[in-house]
Amino acid sequence: MEMLNLSLPANNRFATEYLAQTPDMMQFFHYRYQNHSDYIERLNELAGREFNREKIADHIEYFMTKYPTSYAVDHSLSKLRQSNSVVVIGGQQAGVLTGPLYAVHKVISIIALAKQKESELGIPVVPIFWIAGEDHDYAEVNHIFTEADQKIEKMTYPQLVHGKKMVSDISLDRELCDTWVKKIIESFGETEYTKALLDFTAQAIEQSTTLVDFFAHIIMEMFKDFGLLIIDSGDMALRKLEQDYFQSIINNSQEITDAVLAQQAILQTCGYSNAIELKETAANLFYYDEESNSRILLEYQPETKLFIGKNHSLQFSYADLIELSTEKPHLLSNNVVTRPLTQEWLFPTLAFIAGPGEIAYWSELKQAFELFQIKLPPIVPRLNITLLERPIETDIAELGLSLEAVLKEGISAPKEEFLHSVKDPELEQLFLKLNKEFSEQYEVIIEKIEEIDRGLNTLIKKNEQLIQKQIRFLEDKVHESIYQKHMVTLRKLDRIGNALRPNGAPQERILNPYYFLNKYGFEFIKQLVMLDYQFDGTHKVVKL
Repeated sequence: MEMLNLSLPANNRFATEYLAQTPDMMQFFHYRYQNHSDYIERLNELAGREFNREKIADHIEYFMTKYPTSYAVDHSLSKLRQSNSVVVIGGQQAGVLTGPLYAVHKVISIIALAKQKESELGIPVVPIFWIAGEDHDYAEVNHIFTEADQKIEKMTYPQLVHGKKMVSDISLDRELCDTWVKKIIESFGETEYTKALLDFTAQAIEQSTTLVDFFAHIIMEMFKDFGLLIIDSGDMALRKLEQDYFQSIINNSQEITDAVLAQQAILQTCGYSNAIELKETAANLFYYDEESNSRILLEYQPETKLFIGKNHSLQFSYADLIELSTEKPHLLSNNVVTRPLTQEWLFPTLAFIAGPGEIAYWSELKQAFELFQIKLPPIVPRLNITLLERPIETDIAELGLSLEAVLKEGISAPKEEFLHSVKDPELEQLFLKLNKEFSEQYEVIIEKIEEIDRGLNTLIKKNEQLIQKQIRFLEDKVHESIYQKHMVTLRKLDRIGNALRPNGAPQERILNPYYFLNKYGFEFIKQLVMLDYQFDGTHKVVKL
């Protein structure tokens, strides 16, 4: 593998400006992620706080017993138990077959940064991946994209889920999943790695009871040799460790919301739109309704001093919620505001790995963290990676395209330019002239016919449309003939687009790792992890 570093803009304005680490931007954060001295300062902050490393390590160890493991995983658990250990952490939803490539890129980022910081700081740094199993947006995780007939198509996992179930609670229909996955893998074509991938995936499905299990099996098979630890935010056993934190959230419900809204107001004055949608009455907690297996977002009513659910379907007093957090903490869960706080209380976080959207919403939490006398951890942008296969690189070279331009803008413009270059200019002008003259002459004919019989108006318009349709048909046939003559070049352009900017989006947001696992095997992931990554804001192009 060979890696290129390219300077490409981030996916949104906020992330682009964050990469520059300007003073104006850094007012929204506590640490600069590229400064060594900031990590020393962060260690000093963490040393002044208390963490129950033993309990969280025990929880993770038990949680991970059903997933692929290794000596490196055991070593990470041992390191986590040490009194001076810290973690590099990041999270993602549990997509089917891991979801888009950026989920894998985020794990690689966590592992790479943890390794670097352990070497630089001389202390145990543990890579931890936080699976967002408490999320209930099933439509975001139930599909992948594959290529068929040179088009990128959405393939939806066909299991129906009703209500707002947490992903951790969605049982896996093993037979349905196995059939669906086999169809996808087979669509990639058979390679020397196909049978092993089919066998592993069938085993993972057989050993999984939920979508989170299935996701975790694949992730750990990929990264077990690098000491990755995983945790599920939707795991009920984790709630017992969080019960004191729930009480802090309940007791400071209004203050947390006010702090976020205040921070959002500052960001708005600087021209940034809100990343978090938050009502003034937000309680920043969900209640889990066991009857419907769904999460209900709670709001706080100051006038009644009650926490209420949607449409007043349920209500709790302060005392009720405090009791619930003690006796039945599994019935409570965090929202987008309180999950980072809970993560910060649970783990001695040296750094948080964030995607472009996450960077923006973490900036809105600064005052909420300060409310509890803690700071935002260094927010490190995850690695942006594009996988470039050699045949695609060859196509780009043969067509004289710029790799950087393709990664930024896709192939729509060069494709349009090529088609324009091979069209017959004289014939194009003749079609334009024909359409113009037809419209002008038809106007004259319409006027004459209306003098004779206005009742023929409907027939006239229909006749006009038919003639225009026939002209367009002929024009399309000419273009189709040109397309057929230059099919080789156009197919190359489509291949490049589908590989690097599928559907006009970054590769990592559309393509799934299984295409690459089928073609290159699991060893490909290990080689990818072991590259020398620098967190310098550049885009990483990895040649396969």
